[in-house]
Amino acid sequence: MNGAPNLEQILLAPKVLLHDHLDGGLRPATIVELADETGYAGLPTTDPDELGAWMTRGASRKDLVLYLETFAHTVGVMQTPEALIRVARECAEDLADDGIVYAEVRFAPELHLERGLGLDDVVESVQEGFRLGSEDRPITVRTLLTAMRTAARSLEIADLAVRWRDRGVCGFDIAGAEAGYPPTRHLDAFEHIRGENFHLTIHAGEAFGLPSIWEALQLCGAERLGHGVRIVDDIEVAPDGSASLGRLAAMVRDRRVPLELCPTSNVHSGAAASIAEHPIGLLADLRFRVTVNTDNRLMSAITLSREMANLAEAFGLGWDRLEWLTINAMKSAFLPFDERLALMNDVIKPGYAALR
Repeated sequence: MNGAPNLEQILLAPKVLLHDHLDGGLRPATIVELADETGYAGLPTTDPDELGAWMTRGASRKDLVLYLETFAHTVGVMQTPEALIRVARECAEDLADDGIVYAEVRFAPELHLERGLGLDDVVESVQEGFRLGSEDRPITVRTLLTAMRTAARSLEIADLAVRWRDRGVCGFDIAGAEAGYPPTRHLDAFEHIRGENFHLTIHAGEAFGLPSIWEALQLCGAERLGHGVRIVDDIEVAPDGSASLGRLAAMVRDRRVPLELCPTSNVHSGAAASIAEHPIGLLADLRFRVTVNTDNRLMSAITLSREMANLAEAFGLGWDRLEWLTINAMKSAFLPFDERLALMNDVIKPGYAALR
């Protein structure tokens, strides 16, 4: 295939997704059906098309806290084992249909306890859904357990993640409003994860700037940065286009800290003005460990293939750069080294070679 890759071609490419929220990727029709089945009465509309449009409108208000408000409805219908299994199964199916060969999907177990489920019940249901959805499909799905940075259950969730580490859970994360809730409030959870030789990513550098990135890396021990887009605040671009990196940006690049960048979501939450103005272009040119992600497929009306097609169009990316972004993500996955290597050499590289 010659020329810049288009959406139809990118659909065929093997892709890797590291930052995707289970409660941000439901099918609108599923929300409506689950609301009916579980008696959830809070939906703004029961028309699936209108609901999908409402979710995206609600999310694109240029403010992270407002962006997060839409999740009340998705979480509201994810309170029974049957609902969690269905949502996870459909998630795996949808990701596989988008050409994703490896995905880490995250969710916060503490948000799914309203109808009497225990934390282990929640994780077990989601794992069963992922198993069903990836059965007979060329996708591997792993789970990141997220603690809410605005709550006080992070050590409990960290222990839950460790307990499930050999049953599909690959790491721990914290998420939620950044301003006023620094990651250092959860040091005991991070210390537990690190003491168990387990994996850790932290939402940092999205709505809040360089201090949250520094804390996440230097005080909390994050291996990856969830978003991390604000690292660009520590990069100065001269009129001639040359770039000068500050101490923190230089360390992030030197250490190959993976950035879980989510361009469309960043535009919706106000962290970037547009796709064309998103710092991902600069960060990729400077050879940071950039990865491309969806964040919330429902709220941002996005898929990973569409995300990559938008970037290809905005920045003139060809197959080499798209493969580089995919390899970056596979290198950065919380998967054993031999499994990462096998996916890179046996699936990703041959897949891109066939598309050139």
